[in-house]
Amino acid sequence: MIIIALTGGIGSGKTEASRQFAKLGVPVVDTDIIAHELTQIGEPTLAEIGRIFGTHFLNTDGSLNRAKLRAHILNDSAERLKLEALLHPAIHDRAIKLLTDNQNRLHPAYQVLVVPLLFESNHYQAMVNKTLAIDCDESLQIQRVIARSQLTESTVKAIMATQTNRATRLRLADEVVENNGSVEELAEKINKLHNKFIKTCIVSK
Repeated sequence: MIIIALTGGIGSGKTEASRQFAKLGVPVVDTDIIAHELTQIGEPTLAEIGRIFGTHFLNTDGSLNRAKLRAHILNDSAERLKLEALLHPAIHDRAIKLLTDNQNRLHPAYQVLVVPLLFESNHYQAMVNKTLAIDCDESLQIQRVIARSQLTESTVKAIMATQTNRATRLRLADEVVENNGSVEELAEKINKLHNKFIKTCIVSK
């Protein structure tokens, strides 16, 4: 099973890049999507969040108050680590299951695993064959996140501060795609990279 781990800072364009891979027929497993699924009403992980952090982080309908929990962990690194210790193993297990299911059903040349915090943890690096970072100017990251959400600039910067810094991410990645331009430009770059992956058959590390 050949896996390309796709990563990048918040607002870099990971979602659009993964969408372009999917359009090319590449199976995509996104750990952010898994995290959202695991914290829906009725999921054991959500119940654990309520038990460990308190029910005041849940809305009146029992759903997770994501904004409140985000603000809480951004202000307390110990609490952030506590949440990661709860979420990351469950996310990893489901990601492995989805990757295995894709391999058994589709027999793809390779799969893309989207992991925003790839270089911040040791959960995935040993199992992937190559790492791909989507990169853009930090000022553009901030602009994009503010445009798509209700987060303030200070909150976006706080989130960025919890992630691997840009220079380190670029140094650690096997492949880098610059995404300072349009969606069309990104699509063209992803298409070229896809062809490269297919032609070279991707030698495992």
